[in-house]
Amino acid sequence: MIEFLVLMIPLAGTTLGAAMVFLLKDKINPRIEKALLGFASGVMIAASVWSLLIPSIEMAEGQGKAAWLPAAAGFLLGIAFLLILDSIIPHIHLDSDQPEGTPAKLSKTTMMLLAVTLHNIPEGMAVGVTFAGALAGNAGITLAGAMTLSIGIAIQNFPEGAIVSMPLTSEGISKKKAFICGMLSGAVEPAAAFITVLLTGMITPFLPYLLSFAAGAMIYVVIEELIPEAQSGEHTNIGTIGAALGFVLMMILDVALG
Repeated sequence: MIEFLVLMIPLAGTTLGAAMVFLLKDKINPRIEKALLGFASGVMIAASVWSLLIPSIEMAEGQGKAAWLPAAAGFLLGIAFLLILDSIIPHIHLDSDQPEGTPAKLSKTTMMLLAVTLHNIPEGMAVGVTFAGALAGNAGITLAGAMTLSIGIAIQNFPEGAIVSMPLTSEGISKKKAFICGMLSGAVEPAAAFITVLLTGMITPFLPYLLSFAAGAMIYVVIEELIPEAQSGEHTNIGTIGAALGFVLMMILDVALG
């Protein structure tokens, strides 16, 4: 039961955020949106360091490997993996009208959802690989640590769910459908987590690489999407403050509970 909860908590955060479409106006205040985007950036950066890269280095040391090698190699492979997906999957970012990826005759709404789905893949992988590390018992990762990462990602998924669902209503979509779309955008996370757990169980010696791979994938999303959106236009200092608060909160959660 606890295993199921660890993998599903991030989806709960997205679902609660998407439900804000029923409570708030059609558009989020720009200042609040900047703060939320920055907050999500800070959480993901801290999670990448404390929950993924540091355990990767410590596990490599325990295996008698060069401590830096799995962290560096996995991190760069994670960046490359998301770069390839970003180049292939047709999508459009929330603050843009310019489609990216392979040209496709898809609606703007569909491509916006694909952009968020692409964003959520590394988060699901991160939860899955830390949970697998806790199950392995020799990765320096506890079940509490895996739960902490899951909760941290759920916290940053809450504003993300709202940011996804609320703009859809301005595209002529009903609030109910916008909520469903926002919720489904997060469904890829438990799916990616479950697949990662299965793969990690088969190749446990490569766990340090998988930890840093997830970190690289998450950092790619932060650099490619979250930070540019938080730092575009006005009120950029609010995005910076949000990033600092998100980083500190995730760091505290990981150190205190992990």
